[in-house]
Amino acid sequence: MGKHLNIAAKRFKLLRRELGLTQQAFAGQLGISNSTADIERGKSRISGEVVAVLFEHYHINPLWLFGKSEEKYLQAGEVQVMPKVVTLNSSENENIALVNAKASAGYAHNLQDPEWYETLPAFDLPLPEYRNATYRGFQVEGNSMYPVLHPGEWVIARAEEKLSDIRPGQVYVVVLQDTLVVKKIVRQQHRIQLISVNPDYPPIETRAEDIREIWRVVSKISGSLEPAPDTPLEHWAREIKEELKEIREHLR
Repeated sequence: MGKHLNIAAKRFKLLRRELGLTQQAFAGQLGISNSTADIERGKSRISGEVVAVLFEHYHINPLWLFGKSEEKYLQAGEVQVMPKVVTLNSSENENIALVNAKASAGYAHNLQDPEWYETLPAFDLPLPEYRNATYRGFQVEGNSMYPVLHPGEWVIARAEEKLSDIRPGQVYVVVLQDTLVVKKIVRQQHRIQLISVNPDYPPIETRAEDIREIWRVVSKISGSLEPAPDTPLEHWAREIKEELKEIREHLR
């Protein structure tokens, strides 16, 4: 039995006991037909629907439940953007699901459907920097983040828990009500701006409550070893350098 499933089972049981409920009574509150005994023994996974009910009724942090955070409760009123479903490999350890361009079209509509996630390819990345957190891979579409990200490349992104966790200047995968985008995020008083790197693409304005998940991009996978083209500023600096070189040679 894998480490993360054991943690989830133990914390699930701990929560039930803290609430003073029997397994049958807890199952009734969660809206599941069978008792919670199989979940507590680690024989059944905790579904996305159950995670959503635990959050809605008890403000339980899904990442705490799966051993990815020590923050058990989430504050009421804070915009929560953590994933409702995590994916596990055959050893019941968390892996990195890959959402390609085709799958991204249906991603926002399947956030709480564990069976849909099982259709996605996934892999393990046994590096220390990819442990103790939830990661997911997304394929880049379009040129809005060019030249930082190219169409067809993949980004590996780490799940954020709250909208207040976002950092200025970072690139994020932002899941909205019916789509997902890769952008930088600027928080304003009553609105959120999603900013492209490519100046040809205007900002997208949205409301905080319309954001369902946020993933902070930590690395990318590219199929090309070609160097990235210069940004306009780098191109201008290169031209100035060449002009100065020509002037020095002319003065000799």
